[in-house]
Amino acid sequence: MRMRLVNAVSLAALIALGGIGCSTKEKGAGDALADGGGLGEEGVGGSLLDAQRGRAGAEESGPLRDVTFGYNSSDLNDDSRARLRDNAAWLQSNTSATVEIEGHCDDRGTVEYNLALGAQRARTAKDYLAALGVSDRRMTTISYGEELPLCHEQNEGCWQRNRRAHFVVRGE
Repeated sequence: MRMRLVNAVSLAALIALGGIGCSTKEKGAGDALADGGGLGEEGVGGSLLDAQRGRAGAEESGPLRDVTFGYNSSDLNDDSRARLRDNAAWLQSNTSATVEIEGHCDDRGTVEYNLALGAQRARTAKDYLAALGVSDRRMTTISYGEELPLCHEQNEGCWQRNRRAHFVVRGE
């Protein structure tokens, strides 16, 4: 009897966790990613509220433009490299600006995998900007995985918009 109770509680917990990971509802301002925020260079920290401050929720909500990635990839394509060159030019003209580079994914894959892939996407963008002459000290990275989607539809066009590196200017 006790074993059945333990199994029932375990099953209920797995179902609840599965529902959280697959949720497509937009997170509210007070919701935190995994109770601790995104995965950044310093580990886990911040919250969705922090991530939403300083950005209007749109992909082009500032002087720096987003770059997108292919499915299951952190490789830069020609368009992404061109956008990063434009971003580097702006950063070189605004030498007191610092930037946080957010890595994002579509909602396919596990939460853990998407956090790791988002971190790699942000790092790839940062490394390219550094190669173009932007000081590494002016850039930080954080991964939000699938937790801050721009689009909630289940189609390739929407998933493509969500597979991105987003740039948030933190200081000027």
